[in-house]
Amino acid sequence: MPDLTRAFADFATGSITTTPAARLVTSLSALDWIAVGRAGVEEPVSRILREMVLDEGGTGRAHLFGGGAAPLRGAALVNGTVSHALDYDDTHFAHIGHPSVAVFPAVLAMAEARDAAIVELLEAALVGMELSVRVGLWLGRGHYQAGFHQTATAGAFGAAAAAGRLAGLTPERMALALGLTATRAAGLKAQFGTMGKPYNAGLAAAAGIEAVELVRRGFVANPLAMEGEYGFGATHHGADEMSALEGLGESWLFEQVSHKFHACCHGLHAALEAARSLDIAAPEVATLTVRTHPRWLSVCNQPAPTTGLGAKFSYGTVLAMRALGHDTARLDSYSDAICADPRLIQLRDRVEVIGDESLSETQAHLSLLRRDGQRQEVSHDLMAPLTLAEREERVRAKAAKLIGGGAADEIWALLRTGGGAADLASRLTAG
Repeated sequence: MPDLTRAFADFATGSITTTPAARLVTSLSALDWIAVGRAGVEEPVSRILREMVLDEGGTGRAHLFGGGAAPLRGAALVNGTVSHALDYDDTHFAHIGHPSVAVFPAVLAMAEARDAAIVELLEAALVGMELSVRVGLWLGRGHYQAGFHQTATAGAFGAAAAAGRLAGLTPERMALALGLTATRAAGLKAQFGTMGKPYNAGLAAAAGIEAVELVRRGFVANPLAMEGEYGFGATHHGADEMSALEGLGESWLFEQVSHKFHACCHGLHAALEAARSLDIAAPEVATLTVRTHPRWLSVCNQPAPTTGLGAKFSYGTVLAMRALGHDTARLDSYSDAICADPRLIQLRDRVEVIGDESLSETQAHLSLLRRDGQRQEVSHDLMAPLTLAEREERVRAKAAKLIGGGAADEIWALLRTGGGAADLASRLTAG
């Protein structure tokens, strides 16, 4: 077995030593995942996927966001899609992927079917999400730049690793599952801006479940399909960056996952976080200059959006919203009416956005000129670590805004004090 596959299979099936930070961040990501999934159940793509899977029938072994139950693969497909429908879930910038929406749907379905404990579920999820980040690093940025969606591709391997760990696969069978996943992992950036983007997350979760369930039943696949001349890396613009294995099992890259605290494109978040340090109340703003990495100019710099959806991709609009006191963490803050507000339009037009190659993709610099002539300068990097206490406070506050404080506290208590996976799965719906 080649070094990469052996390392990943051994990691996914072996004993691990976690850190308090890794365990806490995993629990926070679980809360965040459930909250954004519950908040996204009425999105059109969510209704379509649920209707299709429920119409197919089969034995309902795992809960669905929005109610009902489905076979494991169908549940993973629905829950992955629904939880990415709002694009409000966590992001790991090491490879630009969304780990939770690919891994948690698979691991929760498998845990529920096997009557696993929440602590086992969380450990498997951490392993799967860590492996997805490592696979993304092994593939390299060229894979993403060529048009592949890392959430769907790297995420599928993470989903298989997490589900396979709960299913008790041996290292040899885990290698088979990863190899089989290599022929199923798929997802294109061409789907961005359509229902196809959240569907990519569902595909990753479903592929992981499918590969594990087949291998568990004796299915034989090529365990080397990630590597080699015709393997996944070689055929998908992979860089074969073996440094991705450094520290595997000893350090947890997943600890650096970035949770979204604003209900808009992640490219806007560094600017919004920087604005938290500014006196940016509307009456005092003369001009506001934003410097950001040039890649975001074509992604989230709509100059004059007229819809709530467009507002989520506009530096000027979200910063004007903040200056007017609108909570950018709330879904209902983004509306057509807000975009038409004359006060917002006036402020939005005072925001200048400049591409700056000296900044990383996670950084932004703001320069505020006040009407009294004072200038304030501030920068923010999304990779700047929050203390664990700050991260917990903000994730729990976000969840409370999405699903209510009582529901968020109840889920958090389960995640921190234990119970069964079925108890957690029952919280995918309100009531």
